[in-house]
Amino acid sequence: MNADVVLQADPLFGSTGAAVVFLLARVLFGAVMAFTGVNHFLNAETMSGYAGAKGVPLPGLAVPFSGGLLLFGGLGILLGVFPALAAGAIALFLLVATPTMHDFWAAPDEEQMTEMTQFLKNVALLGTALGFLVVSQLPWPLAVGVGL
Repeated sequence: MNADVVLQADPLFGSTGAAVVFLLARVLFGAVMAFTGVNHFLNAETMSGYAGAKGVPLPGLAVPFSGGLLLFGGLGILLGVFPALAAGAIALFLLVATPTMHDFWAAPDEEQMTEMTQFLKNVALLGTALGFLVVSQLPWPLAVGVGL
């Protein structure tokens, strides 16, 4: 079946149940991403130190910048505001941060399992962000609808 046909038919949100479940998915994912972004600001000093230890250049700027990506992306997904940009911001953050901050292959033995778990969690979140990016081309039910 042609993917364009599936998107054009728009059966994805054809029922009230689907719209509510999609809203729940947006709330869960968006709220966690936005909270994570706020945490970048609230714990900027600690996170900048950790980012610097991982080799991130200009960690004092990188941490608030990445926090902004997560906050904008999370709120955008949650509210349905510029969802393509919002999902793209989260995907960009995850593409850069995941191998940089959770390099389990280079971690000491006692940290490898934790870093691998965090790496795999971020990969799953990246998949979710990419899924939201794909459906950002459709009108979202129960959304503010700006930029859709």
